[in-house]
Amino acid sequence: MRAVVQRVSEASVTIHGEVKDRIGPGLLVLLGIETADAADDVEWLCGKLARLRIFGDEAGLMNRSVQDIAGGMLVISQFTLHASTKKGNRPSFIEAARPEVAIPLYEAFLGRMEVELGRRVARGEFGTDMKVALINDGPVTIVIDSKRRE
Repeated sequence: MRAVVQRVSEASVTIHGEVKDRIGPGLLVLLGIETADAADDVEWLCGKLARLRIFGDEAGLMNRSVQDIAGGMLVISQFTLHASTKKGNRPSFIEAARPEVAIPLYEAFLGRMEVELGRRVARGEFGTDMKVALINDGPVTIVIDSKRRE
């Protein structure tokens, strides 16, 4: 699993012209699921995201997690995070998981993230054209890959 994590002041997702979900301060997570992903990737990544200390403390240092600040989280499925651009100019998405694999893992991720945070996680719709709006706070953007844990 690959996640592009952005610390945001606010973020929202619009589908078919209507805002489906939104958050205030917290994390926008663009989540890519690949063919080799499994339940242990869900567990590891959810734990990492819940405890990732990228919010400022009293001294302005990044010492607080989204849990610590009771922040929101908006998770958007994004298969394009597993694009390969090695050959030619048209990306290949062969490593991105097919829906029959990706949807159950995406739903498991959302459920596990809600357990980690103790509250609802905002979300987009898997496989749907979405418009994502955000105000990146910092800016702070981090890429985390469950296949690169060391």
